[in-house]
Amino acid sequence: MSKKRVMFISSTGGHLEELLRLKPLFDNYDYSLVTEKTKNNLNLKNKYKKVSFLVYGTKDHLFSYLFKFIFNCFKSIGIYFKYRPKYIVTTGTHTAVPMCYIGKLLRSKIIFIETFANMETRTLAGRLVYPIADKFIVQWEEMLKLYPNAEYWGWIF
Repeated sequence: MSKKRVMFISSTGGHLEELLRLKPLFDNYDYSLVTEKTKNNLNLKNKYKKVSFLVYGTKDHLFSYLFKFIFNCFKSIGIYFKYRPKYIVTTGTHTAVPMCYIGKLLRSKIIFIETFANMETRTLAGRLVYPIADKFIVQWEEMLKLYPNAEYWGWIF
């Protein structure tokens, strides 16, 4: 029996750290990992079977960020067709939103895990993906007030 194809995607930093806490699940699936390319992330190619990188961008440099975001949207299409995931699992943020919408259009199931860092406010990525997510998971019970259709599963950490 073949394993289900699952894409795990997030931006770099804390979101990636949260996503990599799911590593024990990776071997249960035909998985791919997608994140932004930084010096700190290059070693991921040595640790994981299928890794793809998007361009790193920060909203601190808004003008260049807009071009990088648009580039990443197109690059996400190519990465999607390379792996053709049945499921997309993400902890956010901006790098994951286009992939979630691409996946939804092409009938992948979207699983969004709202970041542990937010206990009282919704993230922009969470607000954008919440309406299309097949499963929306929060790590704080208080977040159910902000996302009434979410599921509280506790902390990833």
